[in-house]
Amino acid sequence: AIFGNERSNLFDPEQWAIEMLDYVEFPMHPDSPAESLNTVQLKRLDLARALASQPKLLLLDELAAGLTSGELDDLMNVIRKIRNSGVTILMIEHIMRVIMGLCDRIFVLHYGEKIAEGLPTEIANDPKVTEAYLGEDYML
Repeated sequence: AIFGNERSNLFDPEQWAIEMLDYVEFPMHPDSPAESLNTVQLKRLDLARALASQPKLLLLDELAAGLTSGELDDLMNVIRKIRNSGVTILMIEHIMRVIMGLCDRIFVLHYGEKIAEGLPTEIANDPKVTEAYLGEDYML
């Protein structure tokens, strides 16, 4: 595993950056200027940069925003790989497919107030969540 390993005195920051880019499956050459990258490439670059410090906790805020369905699947696989490496992930997300596909525990906020907390299956069946996000008519 990449994370949690102690770095030796021979630590090479450039090699470490390349390893992190490989880890997040960055599709471009490592020397590519950030200004030439598209949305999904920038998100992978940001992930690599965040992972370079070997965090125990990673905060992701709307990482899936603006991605196509295929890009979403690929990015979810990378996030799953990060989570499975032992990094705890706290994510803020509005795309239900991402939430239900990645989260072990969900907190639902509505206008800044917590209306539900639980496992994905519990949240999916919570009437307060359904009412808040699908409307009262959906409940009938």
